Amino acid sequence: MSTGATPATRIRVLWDRPPRGDGDYVLYWMVAARRTRHNFALQRALELARELSRPLVVLEPLRCGYRWASDRMHAFVLDGMRSNRRAFERARIDYYPYVEPEPDAGKGLLAAFDERACVVVTDDAPSFFLPRMLASARLDVRSRMEAVDSNGLLPLRSASRAFARAVDFRRFLQRELPAHLEELSAATPLANRGLHRLGAWPEAIARRWPIANALLEGDARATLGDLPLDHTVAPVAGVDGGEEAGARVLDAFLAERLAAYDEGDKHVERHATSGLSPYLHFGHVAAHDVFRAVVAHEEWAPERLAPTANGKRAGWWGMSAAAEAFLDQLVTWRELGWNASTHEAGFGAYESLPDWARATLAEHEDDERPHTYSLEQFEQAETHDTLWNAAQRQLRGEGTIHTYLRMLWGKKILHWSPSARAAHDVMVELNNKYALDGRDPNSNSGILWTLGKFDRAWGPERPIFGKVRYMTSDNTRRKLRVDAYVERWS
Repeated sequence: MSTGATPATRIRVLWDRPPRGDGDYVLYWMVAARRTRHNFALQRALELARELSRPLVVLEPLRCGYRWASDRMHAFVLDGMRSNRRAFERARIDYYPYVEPEPDAGKGLLAAFDERACVVVTDDAPSFFLPRMLASARLDVRSRMEAVDSNGLLPLRSASRAFARAVDFRRFLQRELPAHLEELSAATPLANRGLHRLGAWPEAIARRWPIANALLEGDARATLGDLPLDHTVAPVAGVDGGEEAGARVLDAFLAERLAAYDEGDKHVERHATSGLSPYLHFGHVAAHDVFRAVVAHEEWAPERLAPTANGKRAGWWGMSAAAEAFLDQLVTWRELGWNASTHEAGFGAYESLPDWARATLAEHEDDERPHTYSLEQFEQAETHDTLWNAAQRQLRGEGTIHTYLRMLWGKKILHWSPSARAAHDVMVELNNKYALDGRDPNSNSGILWTLGKFDRAWGPERPIFGKVRYMTSDNTRRKLRVDAYVERWS
C-alpha cells in the first residue's frame, strides 16, 4: 500500500486557474477532515506548498449558527482543535483556529485569507451544510481552489451513480477497491515538511477575526457558556474529541473488543462496538487510519483478497470473521451513505425512500396506532416502553445508542408516530440534536433504513409498517439481555 502523490481521483477543482505567483502561502481551509493523519487534503496542500516554495497556512474555523449547534458538538470539535494546534506547532506549520462568537461573525474570513494565497485547498465532504458552504465560498475565492476527498477508502467519484441496495454497492466495492488500496493517504503527512513559516498574521485578519487561543487553553467546556449555543445539550462526560483521543479509542477497540465483534454478545452492556463513529464523523480519525490499524492487527496482505466480487458480507477480505464484520460496517455501510450523499439528490429527505417503501407506508398511514407520542414525549423518554426509554436516555446522556437498539429506537418511533413522515422528522431531530455522530450521511442511512431504504420488501404485511421490516421490543428482549441496560438508564 503506497502513499505517493495525492490521486487525481481525490481532487475536484472548483476554480481552474494557475496558482498565483505573487501569493504568500498555500491555504488549507480545514472544515471536515479535522486531523493531521491520513488527510488527503492536508497532503495535497503540503505538496503544493513544497512545489511553490511557500509556507502552508491551515485555517480551521468553527461556526456557531448551524442547526443543532450545542455545547456537546462544540466541545468535541474544540478538543480536536486543541489537538491539531499541538500537532501543527510541533511541525512548525502556521495554524489559525477561529471560533465564531456569534452567527455570521466569520463572514469574510476566507476571502481575507484568499487575498494573499497562491492556491486554496479544502475538504470535499457531501455532509450536512458543507456542500452549501463550499458553493458559497467558491464565490468569495479568487485563487485556484481545489476540494479534496478524504472520506473513505473508495474515492467518492469512483462510482457514477447511487446504489439502491447494500449488496450491489458491496459487489461494486469488491471490484473497484483493490486498486485504490494502493493509494492510501500518508499516515503522517507532516513528517517530511521542509517548509518555512509565514512569520506573522496579517493585522487586519487578526484584529477582525481574533485567533481562538482563549477557548483552546485549558478546559474549553468551561467557556462554552459565552457562545450562542444550545446549552441544554451538555458535553458527554468522559468523552474527549480530537485526533489523540480517537487514536486511544481505536487502540482500545483493537486490543479489547475486535475479537468479539461478530459474536453478538447477548449482554447489551458488553456489546463490542468500536466507539469510533463520533471521531469519523468530525474527521478526527480517518477510515484509512482505522483500516491500516486493522490490517496490522490481522497481519493481512492484499494477496488474501478473494479473486471474485460476489457481494457477500464474509470471506472477501481474507481476514478473521470479526475483522470482516467490522470492515463491512466501516467500509460497505459507511461508504454506502457517502455514495448516496454524493450521487443522489436530496438524500436524507423522506422523498429519498424507494418507491415501494413510500407506497406501502402511504397505504398504511390511516392504520390505528397502539400509541402515539409527540416530539417532546419522545425526547423526554416518556413512552410506555422501558427499553425504548432507556435507549433514548442513553442517546441524551452519552450521545450514542447501542447498535442494535438504535434500529429498534427508529422502528418504534415509526410505530408510535401519526405518519411515517412524522416519524422521519422525529428521528432526524432527536438524532441530530443529541448524537455525536449525527448530521452525517450515516445518520441519514440509518434513519432511512428504518423506513425501508437500502432494504427490501418483507412479509407478512403488517399494520402501520406495511412491507417495511418489523421489529419489536419483546423480540429484542428475547435476543439480547437488556435488564442491566434498562436499570442503568432508568
